[in-house]
Amino acid sequence: MSTVKNYLSLIKFSHTIFAMPFAMIGFFLGLSYNPIFAFNYLSTSKSGWHTTIGMNNYYSMPLSGTAIIIKFILVLICMITARSAAMAFNRYLDRNFDAKNPRTAIREIPAGIISANSALLFTILSCILFLITCFFVNTLCLALAPVALFVILFYSYTKRFTALCHLVLGLGLSLAPIGAYLAVTGEFALLPVLFSFTVLFWVSGFDIIYALQDEDFDKSQQLHSIPAALGKARALRVSELLHLLAAACVITAGVYGHFSLSYWIGVGVFIGMLIYQHSIVKPTDLRRVNIAFMTANGIASVVFAVFVLLDIFIHH
Repeated sequence: MSTVKNYLSLIKFSHTIFAMPFAMIGFFLGLSYNPIFAFNYLSTSKSGWHTTIGMNNYYSMPLSGTAIIIKFILVLICMITARSAAMAFNRYLDRNFDAKNPRTAIREIPAGIISANSALLFTILSCILFLITCFFVNTLCLALAPVALFVILFYSYTKRFTALCHLVLGLGLSLAPIGAYLAVTGEFALLPVLFSFTVLFWVSGFDIIYALQDEDFDKSQQLHSIPAALGKARALRVSELLHLLAAACVITAGVYGHFSLSYWIGVGVFIGMLIYQHSIVKPTDLRRVNIAFMTANGIASVVFAVFVLLDIFIHH
């Protein structure tokens, strides 16, 4: 059990709370397009986002209840293995920097709890399992799987050459809602893409807040980040702009998707948590960065997803 606990800590399994709820949004949006669930809604709706994607193809192949359960499990495995690969690789690649940084020296590799080679092997096995799982999802997901792996693994290199590394992290996590939607439908649609843009801007913004802690260290090691490039005060302004864009995306998604009251309650909580985290973190006071990073964003993601899913089940 201790070994399992160590690897869960290595990959920060608790941080799954950020992207997984949005993956569930993408998955159930896809299901709402399935004839088993969506027949009444689609046959009576005169306008809606469903009409913008190829209905004829998917209507001929409705998913059975068993197939839905299997698909759901496959999506969960994809999410877990992709994220595990990304985090383990990040810890492997940054092990020397982590050892020098007092904040990160207690991490598993620099602390000697998990060896670098074991972390790399874990990364490789996670990538293989991710690709195998995508094979069983559908052809499109399998074709796009190498692209997804490239994005999430490439992120670990970006702090070495660009301050835009936060956006690459956001891009990696933004694959969750559209990826889950593609797993169900095998087709692209605008609404899940809007949720992906929400994740992109939201994650990029709060990663900048988290990176405020390492401004001095990053400069000393010639690592790149928005705080290291612009300073704490201006970095927070960039974070606020990104979160403003995230708010605009969830509002646009709500209007475009013809969502009802439940969705807008979720939007209120989500935007409220964005405002809250910026109210408690100041350039001269970083004591509550972890509250802003983990607590506020965890609440934002989970509560928003709950209300979106409630709206989908009731109205879509």
